[in-house]
Amino acid sequence: MRIAADWLAAPAPQTVLALLTGAGHQALVVGGCVRNALMGLPVTDIDIATNATPDTVITLAEAAGLRAVPTGIAHGTVTVVVKGEGLEVTTFRRDLDTDGRHAIVAFSTDLAEDAARRDFTMNALYASADGQVIDPLGGLEDLLARRLRFVGDPQARIREDYLRILRFFRFHAQYGDPAQGLDPEALAACASNADGLEQLSAERITAELRKLLAAPDPAPAVAAMARSGVLARVLPGATPGALVPLVHLEDGTPPRWLRRLLVLGGQTERLRLTRQDTGNLSRMRDALAAMQPPGELAYRLGADLATDITLLRAALFETPLPPDWQNAIARGASARFPLRADDLSDLSGPALGRALKAAEARWIASDFRLNKADLLT
Repeated sequence: MRIAADWLAAPAPQTVLALLTGAGHQALVVGGCVRNALMGLPVTDIDIATNATPDTVITLAEAAGLRAVPTGIAHGTVTVVVKGEGLEVTTFRRDLDTDGRHAIVAFSTDLAEDAARRDFTMNALYASADGQVIDPLGGLEDLLARRLRFVGDPQARIREDYLRILRFFRFHAQYGDPAQGLDPEALAACASNADGLEQLSAERITAELRKLLAAPDPAPAVAAMARSGVLARVLPGATPGALVPLVHLEDGTPPRWLRRLLVLGGQTERLRLTRQDTGNLSRMRDALAAMQPPGELAYRLGADLATDITLLRAALFETPLPPDWQNAIARGASARFPLRADDLSDLSGPALGRALKAAEARWIASDFRLNKADLLT
C-alpha cells in the first residue's frame, strides 16, 4: 500500500529523508502521521525514524546547511530545522530497561527492533519518501479493521510505561471500531496493571484524559475504563452513565473535554488543571442547579459555558433541551445591557445598585429586547 499526501510531498520532510537516504541510511516517516494518512485524518506531527545515529544526523544536517538541535539526544532524537520547520528524527531503538515511566534505550540498525518497542500495531507503520508503506508487525490489517492491539504481549508493553493504559482507551475512542469492542487481552492487562497508574504524574494523566474526552464519542471507552477499575484510579467517584446521553445531546456541537469531565463527576485531585479550567468547572457546577435560562447564562458566562451548562443539565437531569436554546445563547452572548449608572443620575449608593439590578432583570426577562428608553420609563 502507498500513501499520497501533501504533507509527505512537502519540502521539509522530503529534504530530511533525502539527506539521510542519500548518505546510504534508511529513513522513513513513522507512527501517527502514517496512521492518520491511511485513515484520511489530519496530520499534525511528522516523525522520522532512521538507522543513522544521532551524531550522524547532526553531521549530515550541518553539512547541508541545516540547523540540528539535540532535543532528546539520550533517546536518539534530533530536531532538524528546514526553513523554520522542525522535524524530529529519531534513531531506531530497543529498550534495555524500563521502570513503568521511563526507558533506557540502545540505538539499533534494525527496523524490526524499533517497531517491537512501540505501543500499538497501528502506530508501528512506516512509509518511505515515495509513500510506500512498510508494515513489520501486521499493523496495517489492524488499522484497516480499526482494531487496537498492543505490540506483542500487552502485559509487557504496559509495564514498560503505565501511561499506555490510558493511551489504550484514548486510542480506542479515537481510532477503534466501537461495534467490535475493546481487545479482551488488552483490557485484562489494563485492569491487572491499574496499580501502576499511581506512578504517573498528574500532568501525564490530565493530558491523556483531555485527549480521550475530546474524541468524537468517548463513551464506550470510558465505560470500559469504569468496568476495568481504571477510571476509579484517575477520577475517583466518577460514573460514566450520563456521558452517553450527553454525547447524544451534543449532536454536532463541538466536543469540549471539560464539559464531559464534569458529567462524569468524581474527584479531580489527581488532575493538573489550569486556573482557567478550575474556574470554569466551578462556574458550571454553580450554574447547574440555578434556574437561569440559556440566554441569561450566555449573557453572564459567555456562549461556550452556557452551551456546556445547558447540555449538562439535560444529560444529568434527564430533561429535554429547551426550545430554540442555541439561538437564545447566541442572543445572550451578543447582548449588551443598555443602561449605565450615569443614566440614573438622580440615584446613588445602594439605591442606584438596586435600580440597575432591577432594570437588568427586566431587560433579561424581555429576551434582551428592551432599549434604554424602555428601561428608563
